[in-house]
Amino acid sequence: MAHWDREENFTMLADFYELTMANGYFVNDMGGQIVYFDMFFRDVPDGGGYAVMAGTESLIEYIKGLRFTPEDIEYLRSKDMFDESFLSYLSALRFECDVWAVPEGTPVFPHEPLVIVRGPAIQAQFVETMLLLTVNHQTLIATKANRIVRAAQGRAVMEFGSRRAHGYHSAILGARAAYIGGCVGTACTIADKLYGIPALGTMAHSWVQMFPTEYESFCAYANAYPDNCTLLVDTYNVLKSGMPNAIRVFNEVVVPKGFRPKGVRIDSGDITYLTQKMRKMLDDAGFNDCAIIASNALDEFIIRDTIMQGAQIDSFGVGERLITSMSSPVFGGVYKLVAIERDGQIVPKIKISENIAKITIPGFKQVYRLYEKESQKAIADVLTLHDEIIDENRPYEIFDPEHTWKRKIVEDFTVRPLLVQIFKRGECVYKCPTLKTIREYCMEQLNTLWASVTRFENPHNYYVDLSQALWDVRNDLLTKHSK
Repeated sequence: MAHWDREENFTMLADFYELTMANGYFVNDMGGQIVYFDMFFRDVPDGGGYAVMAGTESLIEYIKGLRFTPEDIEYLRSKDMFDESFLSYLSALRFECDVWAVPEGTPVFPHEPLVIVRGPAIQAQFVETMLLLTVNHQTLIATKANRIVRAAQGRAVMEFGSRRAHGYHSAILGARAAYIGGCVGTACTIADKLYGIPALGTMAHSWVQMFPTEYESFCAYANAYPDNCTLLVDTYNVLKSGMPNAIRVFNEVVVPKGFRPKGVRIDSGDITYLTQKMRKMLDDAGFNDCAIIASNALDEFIIRDTIMQGAQIDSFGVGERLITSMSSPVFGGVYKLVAIERDGQIVPKIKISENIAKITIPGFKQVYRLYEKESQKAIADVLTLHDEIIDENRPYEIFDPEHTWKRKIVEDFTVRPLLVQIFKRGECVYKCPTLKTIREYCMEQLNTLWASVTRFENPHNYYVDLSQALWDVRNDLLTKHSK
């Protein structure tokens, strides 16, 4: 299957300082220094309790296509600030890093690495911009989509946001991320072509306006699509015109052809009141199997409130507030140096700030998720040094890394590592699952979270702890630098 990212070379989509630093490393004979970078985030959008990882496949495609063209080199030469030997190095550049990432669809939490890059300093630093752009955007939209899907309480949610997306890549990859987050389909046709996300849609108000009467427009559509007839009923008046005409056409066109109507859609007005009346009209006419679809600037809070108020809605079409994550439009992932190699040894590095949340977690790490055996619910995530093993056959002590007196002994648990290797010495060693498999995996993993973590308001702060060994490394560095 074709993928959108492979149609363009994004090597030069990088902050300019990636190139100035790379040139500096090169002329100072530091370009081959092996380094470790973590990509992580500090806050969940919308004040939520978790995020949904997305973008790993796009990141893989970007890295596979990483190469400098002759035109790229000529452009850099024109800046008159790069060493000629460095430009020769870029001309022959082949990616040599090791990369680990959390699989798409995994619920993730602040401060734990979503991606780890190990390799020569020039290369590991250079991929920063595109790595952050890719994972930040798609994780943001997958997270927002999942909030909206959960608010719908089992009712289908369709992604309708292409025309409001921030550019065509955002529309396409946003549709993909929304599908991972739980949407059943998209209005974006090319997303179906490229990724197999079901393309959905029927008519706009302009269809109805094109005909002399609303009734004639419905007849024409029903004759064209008798086996998939969904009519938009709010062009003129939902209860006095749209619904009576829809029911008439269902009886006169759809049913005589041997089909049942699929649905009616409303895109304006008091959704709760109108859908209650619409449901009664459909049921009284014998169309209790006809779905009611609502759209029009919806988000998780509007959907939740309409359902609480008794709205009779079977599915939702959600556009601008999903595809832009309008209420919280930034996923603040960052990319920080956490270690270097010296004489074959890993040397942890730390960034210190007066803002405690901005103090980095040093070292080459793994992330483990612990689950209760009986309930299969997630207990906590534990960040460890890369070679530590958590033995699920022995009690394990977890503790708050900032308030270390808060400790708990965990027993009767299972454990799994979250980070998987996707590149080894520059070669892709990871087979991406199908998008459908990722979506199903996402739903399974979200079911392992307690309701207290997934609620919209004041969610429980899920535990992301450090192993004792990793905490000691961090504490030692803090103590050393404080002197």
